[in-house]
Amino acid sequence: MHERAGTVATASDLINVEELLDAYSRIIPDPSDSTQRVAFGTSGHRGTSLNGSFNEQHILAITQAIVEYRAGQGITGPLFIGRDTHALSAPAEQSALRVLVANGVSVLASADDEFVPTPALSHAILTHNRDRTTDLADGIIITPSHNPPQDGGFKYNPPHGGPADSDVTSWIANRANEIVEGGLAEVKQDSAVAGSFLNVGRYDFLENYVADLENIINVEAIRAAGVRIGADPLGGASVAYWAAIAERYDLNLTVLGPGVDPRWAFMTLDWDGKIRMDPSSKHAMASVLTYRDEFDVVTGNDADADRHGIVTPDAGLMNPNHYLAVAIDYLYQNRPGWSPDAAVGKTLVSSQIINHVADSLGRKLVEVPVGFKWFVDGLLNGSIAFGGEESAGASFLRLDGSVWTTDKDGILLALLAAEIIAVTGKTPSERYRELTDRFGAPVYERVDAAATPEQKAVLGRLSGASITATELAGDPIIAALSEAPGNGAAIGGVKVETERAWFAARPSGTENVYKIYAESFIGEDHLREVQVEAKRIVDAALEG
Repeated sequence: MHERAGTVATASDLINVEELLDAYSRIIPDPSDSTQRVAFGTSGHRGTSLNGSFNEQHILAITQAIVEYRAGQGITGPLFIGRDTHALSAPAEQSALRVLVANGVSVLASADDEFVPTPALSHAILTHNRDRTTDLADGIIITPSHNPPQDGGFKYNPPHGGPADSDVTSWIANRANEIVEGGLAEVKQDSAVAGSFLNVGRYDFLENYVADLENIINVEAIRAAGVRIGADPLGGASVAYWAAIAERYDLNLTVLGPGVDPRWAFMTLDWDGKIRMDPSSKHAMASVLTYRDEFDVVTGNDADADRHGIVTPDAGLMNPNHYLAVAIDYLYQNRPGWSPDAAVGKTLVSSQIINHVADSLGRKLVEVPVGFKWFVDGLLNGSIAFGGEESAGASFLRLDGSVWTTDKDGILLALLAAEIIAVTGKTPSERYRELTDRFGAPVYERVDAAATPEQKAVLGRLSGASITATELAGDPIIAALSEAPGNGAAIGGVKVETERAWFAARPSGTENVYKIYAESFIGEDHLREVQVEAKRIVDAALEG
């Protein structure tokens, strides 16, 4: 834990925006350096211009690759494009527009050049494609999510509206690297686009998203109950959205925070001393927590508003797993328009209390690997009514059971907290305590363990059969998994379960560590025992 975690950033913590922007166009990435190649993780290509991992050549090449991909797939409708408030997002958008226009792609960018949350882009794609079989739309969202101010991110969402799967992103990344290696000779550019949005269409993401919220959230109940809401966008793309929501639906809602600053000088430092807009972190949310007694609920969103943080007067910042369990329990009992066969979706590293909740509701549970992309098809066809992951990301269906977004929606989950208060008269944290009275109170934590790149590669390929241990923290091991039970997809690691605890281990995509997720229904001491034994079990498998 950094000694200044949870304290306001000082001048020495802030980025030099001019230096960052200069490096974006000045530094030419070296394709022979693996750290400077295009690489799509679970949420697109990410990096920083300062070390050659997120520069203009990357964006030009990725955009050209996307143009070629959509042409090969017969995608002929408009491409929606939006960006968040990170400093690198604006120049990356301009780079992408030059390529898109030069290639004759019909582009729709934000009206009035406003910031665009990830869920608003997904909503726009699905709204356009509803009841269509031809001229389907897709999109690009430019954001590194909650990552530090010096980072940039670039993500492609196909016509299904959600994150592209690995087959798509692998093709795009490989083609983009070929283009970079060829000196960008195959990139078409229209320099006239720069700074003018010439030949670029406009779309009012904000109006279309906000006006549709009444079809997924019981905003009338929130208004009638007078729920006092404090919404902090954490300097992100949702800032104008919260003000518009308050005005349109006449809610008792106050937009908190100082507005937008690409340095995020107002943020409190995260656990490791970095500025990170993570609404699930008590350190990053320290300033937001000071409002807990002034509202019935205080919410936070990250820079692209695909994540949520829920603060209640009685509990402070809720653990994301706790809130997911509450949301599922409430929604499946208060959405009569949903199919009785619609399942509950969760990542297999989310809390096991969700399993108990789904069982009590008589709903099928679909456990998938880490990554929201695994919920896309289910949300799209209605077979999954709610999809949530442990990192405070989720989305669910409209009141009538049709699709809303197929990407995470932090604005939606924040409004749901207010609806729960309005309808039940209890905060989400009070509702969670009721769940623990029924199912027990699990203790959950994620920690990191050192690993070499070679060990990470081995861990990613491990099978459940590689786990030779028979006990975990005093209990018999009942399952050792390397594939998700919900869809049979590879975990990219292993999960080990007993009747009273579990752990999962996955390699980090960006650091020389592997992540250990662990949970115990016995208590804190038992969790520590699980974590220690998890490392021993995994290290033994890596050595074997």
